[in-house]
Amino acid sequence: MKNAIFLFTFICMMISCTQQQKKPVISDSAVKQVIATLTEKETPSPTLLEKGVKQVASLWQETDGTEADFIRFCTENYIADPAQKEQVFLKVSDYLEAIYGNYNEMTLQLQRKVQEDTGELLPVDELFVAYNPSTHLDDDLYANKLAFLIALNFPKLALEEKEALGNDRLAWAYARLGDRFTSRIPSEILQAYATANSDADVYISHYNIYAGHLLDQSGKKIFPEDMILLSHWNLRDEIKADYNKGQIGLDKQQTIYEVMKRIIAQEIPQEVINSGTYDWNPFNNTVYQGDRKVSFTEEQNIRYQKFINNFKALQAMDAYTGTTYIDRNFSDDMEVSVADAESLFKSYLSSPELQKIGKMVSERLGRSLEAFDIWYDGFKLRSNLDEEKLSAQTRALYPNAETMEKQLPNILTKLGFSKERAAYLADKIEVDAARGSGHAWGASMKGQKSHLRTRIPAEGMDYKGYNIAIHEFGHNVEQTLSLYDVDYYTLQGVPNTAFTEALAFVFQKRDLDLLGIPNNNPEKDQLDALDKAWQLYEIAGVSMLDIAVWKWLYANPNATAGQLKEAVIRLSKEIWNEYFSPVFGIKDEPILAIYSHMISYPLYLSAYTFGQIIEYQLEQHLKGKDFAGEVDRIFRLGRLTPNQWILQATGKPLSVEPLLKQMKLYTLAFSQKK
Repeated sequence: MKNAIFLFTFICMMISCTQQQKKPVISDSAVKQVIATLTEKETPSPTLLEKGVKQVASLWQETDGTEADFIRFCTENYIADPAQKEQVFLKVSDYLEAIYGNYNEMTLQLQRKVQEDTGELLPVDELFVAYNPSTHLDDDLYANKLAFLIALNFPKLALEEKEALGNDRLAWAYARLGDRFTSRIPSEILQAYATANSDADVYISHYNIYAGHLLDQSGKKIFPEDMILLSHWNLRDEIKADYNKGQIGLDKQQTIYEVMKRIIAQEIPQEVINSGTYDWNPFNNTVYQGDRKVSFTEEQNIRYQKFINNFKALQAMDAYTGTTYIDRNFSDDMEVSVADAESLFKSYLSSPELQKIGKMVSERLGRSLEAFDIWYDGFKLRSNLDEEKLSAQTRALYPNAETMEKQLPNILTKLGFSKERAAYLADKIEVDAARGSGHAWGASMKGQKSHLRTRIPAEGMDYKGYNIAIHEFGHNVEQTLSLYDVDYYTLQGVPNTAFTEALAFVFQKRDLDLLGIPNNNPEKDQLDALDKAWQLYEIAGVSMLDIAVWKWLYANPNATAGQLKEAVIRLSKEIWNEYFSPVFGIKDEPILAIYSHMISYPLYLSAYTFGQIIEYQLEQHLKGKDFAGEVDRIFRLGRLTPNQWILQATGKPLSVEPLLKQMKLYTLAFSQKK
């Protein structure tokens, strides 16, 4: 706890020492003078001219020069000729690719030892991972006036203006460049967030539970001796794996849920985190060394202090953007308002069809639902397979990262890509053994590789690691297509993280097919829709909690870690009682608060919810089509707005209605069959 409090104090000191945002130094009369002068040159786009001049004026500070300097800069650097503007744009794109690409490579190398399984970490590793080499980049680009040149000629467009761009790819590319310089956040503030976020990431990456040392309600060990589960990912996946295993499976699930509740309440003994020295009974929270009960220290709200550290560092940016982090995350980054996101999530969570699916899950289990059944996995083919046999297969296929990397082309050809196209994509992806649960790290410059990271123990990749690897591989394919094959660098990527999650889910769904285990169930489409509906139910609830906690923090910015813990538990129970209790028949469950993303990936969880909605639409579109060809086409669209992307990808607007419609049909069909 001392380290977490020290970091909080350090962040607050960095923030308090940072110069506060200054009042505008450019008068309205100066802005009008510039606009009038440039309009006389018969500019082809007076609206863009006005936007650009006003954007530069809003960013200009005393250190950038006088008002006369501002007027001179704008009149000398505004580009009216379309051909010259395109030429400048292409040059700027090349330069930015070089800058961002090399900064990305530096960050990748600085974080490699923490994110990859490279052995014991030392304090010096954590110091380097907390360093962000790009924190001074914006300061430099404003100082040499490049940022102003870009803002002047490529100003930010409103969302509705972007929506009207249609298929004009160059206009889209200009618009995305216009999103780049809209505020000035001091390097000290950026570094403070980099420090807080890397600290939270290290904390989460080391949050392992030695399951082989867990005791069930009767005091017995029921997990394999060498099983180690990362919170929350592996804990959740173990619950999923224990369905259809009778009483022993249920005992394991109940034991893991007790672990989760101790983590949420911060009652977990520090001595059992990332350590197998002691045995632990989470039901009565007792710790043993051999047959002897020993004293312990509870974690003492470290989890929530990490959350506050991230909040404080992100909140410090508000003064320089004029918006909250909530708004920046949704309206700016996702290009979906938080109000619209909540409305969509609430409408889905309130669907009466979920109660019907809940009843089906209970009947299939032969018991009343328990809180951890939000992760019920029985609609999938793999839920009826022996995971140990699957793990034996994946360990033999992928004993190490090098072997999996060599097999990437074969995986792609199984998905329908030609040998040439598979080789092209796989050559740009590298596989690493992850220290944490795994993730995909994309390249930012042509010539670089994306990185696929998943856990690979010494005995080889188990099924959980393989399942995650296929998910991350989907990310890597998107990252490669949307960088190497997009026509303009500023359009690289996808509209927001939900869209890369969509392709990752599409890949992950095919993990058993890739192992040569086809799903020949005649009801697979119905089961798939029910599975998707149940997954979306869970993640939409978690996303609602994530948003609610951030709103609470903004209303209570000086909250302590203990107060935040109480708020998170209270809010999680309130959301549970409103949307889950009617289905599960139990109240006051805190399970939604277990997600590690809330600690190390601020407000990311909504991307999964949207990602699953988008995935379902993609899957419906891909049926009966050339899978590889459509994936190739769709993910070369680049970073359009969400609505335009899904329209150009599938011909239909983004909506949860297709899934709701299928839910009604399939729940009715199953009830009639019964």
